[in-house]
Amino acid sequence: MGNCHTVGPNEALVVSGGCCGSDYKQYVFGGWAWAWWCISDTQRLSLEVMTILCRCENIETSEGVPLFVTGVAQVKIMTEKELLAVACEQFLGKNVQDIKNVVLQTLEGHLRSILGTLTVEQIYQDRDQFAKLVREVAAPDVGRMGIEILSFTIKDVYDKVDYLSSLGKTQTAVVQRDADIGVAEAERDAGIREAECKKEMLDVKFMADTKIADSKRAFELQKSAFSEEVNIKTAEAQLAYELQGAREQQKIRQEEVEIEVVQRKKQIAVEAQEILRTDKELIATVRRPAEAEAHRIQQIAEGEKVKQVLLAQAEAEKIRKIGEAEAAVIEAMGKAEAERMKLKAEAYQKYGDAAKMALVLEALPQIAAKIAAPLTKVDEIVVLSGDNSKVTSEVNRLLAELPASVHALTGVDLSKIPLIKKATGAQV
Repeated sequence: MGNCHTVGPNEALVVSGGCCGSDYKQYVFGGWAWAWWCISDTQRLSLEVMTILCRCENIETSEGVPLFVTGVAQVKIMTEKELLAVACEQFLGKNVQDIKNVVLQTLEGHLRSILGTLTVEQIYQDRDQFAKLVREVAAPDVGRMGIEILSFTIKDVYDKVDYLSSLGKTQTAVVQRDADIGVAEAERDAGIREAECKKEMLDVKFMADTKIADSKRAFELQKSAFSEEVNIKTAEAQLAYELQGAREQQKIRQEEVEIEVVQRKKQIAVEAQEILRTDKELIATVRRPAEAEAHRIQQIAEGEKVKQVLLAQAEAEKIRKIGEAEAAVIEAMGKAEAERMKLKAEAYQKYGDAAKMALVLEALPQIAAKIAAPLTKVDEIVVLSGDNSKVTSEVNRLLAELPASVHALTGVDLSKIPLIKKATGAQV
């Protein structure tokens, strides 16, 4: 008889042995297997991940700088049948720590050999590449043991000769310099960006203010339009109200007028009746007596008219007779005057210049009277002169100028009269 053995996925079960000296081996993980009593052997091998800490101390690099390197590897036994069989051949019956020691020795050997081919800078600055190189170099060896390297990382790298610290200082200075430059450039870019942001902010603010102003203007315009529409509607309503009121007042006034017309018609009818009554009364009391009186006065006026006509005819005949008599008298006087003027003209013609001179001499007193007429209104004339002979000389001068004045007016030369010639000659 035998037993049924089960195993989890984290372990491998190896069943070996059998009837008649069989060397058949069965590898099971995450399942079950049958094992005979006494003739079959069962062993277990852990498939869990094993963490191995690799330490290489004072290992010189390609430049001769001693380094201390610590790496961490994650390994496990592979589950492929051939590789699992290899791992079972090598590690079956050993505990986990023994397996770790075997793998550790292999990894440390490869790590030392790789450190001797690299510089400190390559190891320190590119740890991932260093770890990848170690994993690639060690994987074939541990793979031939049926073990798979899941991961290998460099945990720590340091030295005791301050090479890394010096390298770090240089790098730190470079980094610090680059950092300062980066900070300056960042501040510059930040300032530029800040200025651009401020400009964009101001542009946005201006655009917003413009939109707000446009909105306010549109609001005010719309408000004005609404107010205007409301005012128009209010005015139309008020006008309609007033118009309706006017229509109602017109209807009321029309009714009142109709009432007044009716009242006036009735009043007119009453007044017409009153007029008829008054007319009849006037006919009876005034017109008939007035007509009689008018007829009497007409008869008297016609008589007076005839009388006045007759008197006017008599007066006109009288005036005509008087006019004819006066005309005859005037005609006779005109004829006598004409005869006189004719005789006078004949006499003037006969005597010539002597007659003209006589006529002028007759007219001189009248001319002197007309000239001296304004002096008749003067009460007293005072001649201011200290010499009596001066007054006499002025009078004589006036007399001497008289013939020239008369000659200029009438064309008659008075200087030919002996008396005047004598008087003017004495003055000369």
